[in-house]
Amino acid sequence: MKKTHHFLSKLKLPFEDNHALKPSSGRFGDGGQFRIEIPSVEGPRVFRAVLEAAKAHKVPIHRVSQGSGVMLLTRGEIREMAEVGHEEGIEVCLFVGPRATFETGAQTASAAGKVIGLQHRGADQLVYAIEDVRRACDLGIRSVLPADLGLIWVLDAMKQKGELPKNLVIKSSVTLPAANPATALIFERCGVSTMNIPTDLSPAQMGAIRQAVDIPIDLYIEVPDNFGGFVRYYEMARIIEVAAPVYFKFGLRNAPDIYPSGIHIEDLAVKMGRERLHRARIALDLLEEYAPNAKMSPLGSKDLGIPEL
Repeated sequence: MKKTHHFLSKLKLPFEDNHALKPSSGRFGDGGQFRIEIPSVEGPRVFRAVLEAAKAHKVPIHRVSQGSGVMLLTRGEIREMAEVGHEEGIEVCLFVGPRATFETGAQTASAAGKVIGLQHRGADQLVYAIEDVRRACDLGIRSVLPADLGLIWVLDAMKQKGELPKNLVIKSSVTLPAANPATALIFERCGVSTMNIPTDLSPAQMGAIRQAVDIPIDLYIEVPDNFGGFVRYYEMARIIEVAAPVYFKFGLRNAPDIYPSGIHIEDLAVKMGRERLHRARIALDLLEEYAPNAKMSPLGSKDLGIPEL
């Protein structure tokens, strides 16, 4: 294996996982090691309920994300979410649509064909996705959630050419996870601002990814059932140590997949949003006990994709 190890080293990639759990020196620009993200905030009403629960549980929120897609929100709803995010100093990240699961193709519905994930099929759908991003940005959003590496590359090129805001955060989806250091490096070079990794990586594997890239890692600490259903609260201290800077995301076990959401299940989305803050409070209590020196980013940091009005 020596030749392989040597070649990976020349590429500035680690040739083994971080089995020694060497600490990460990485930090957010504000000096923080971790931030809190609340996913599945599917519209203004859910957003306001999440904020109410955050205040009740005294949980700081740096970012909220939405999974149904920009295209399933009205202009008024997008604008309202941008206004709330701007007022509260919270990044609002909206998923890009349409994607393969919205198309008429059958591959995504087949057992083996699900590998296509939430990519965009064909040139037309790629154009639709870009238009979705333009629409969000025009209404004040400064953070988007793509699940297609080609789209990410195009969006980054548009940022560089002034076609999109230069401060637009591009957050790669958990449906397009970077599972190893080489893939993570490709994502970083393609313009990913903040990167989801698989929900089941060990701290040693996360540490290897951290050795290859500087961008923040996004990780579910409580994982939705359809992504494994793990509850990793006691691991947070170790994950911060080896993988900082990191966003901790709070999904829910024993909860339905609500994508695409809408008023027909809005009450459920609100209840799930409130429970995420309850779970986040439990996790932070444990983190304060076992890693009292872990540094959370302050709210409103400049590198957050806080909406601009």
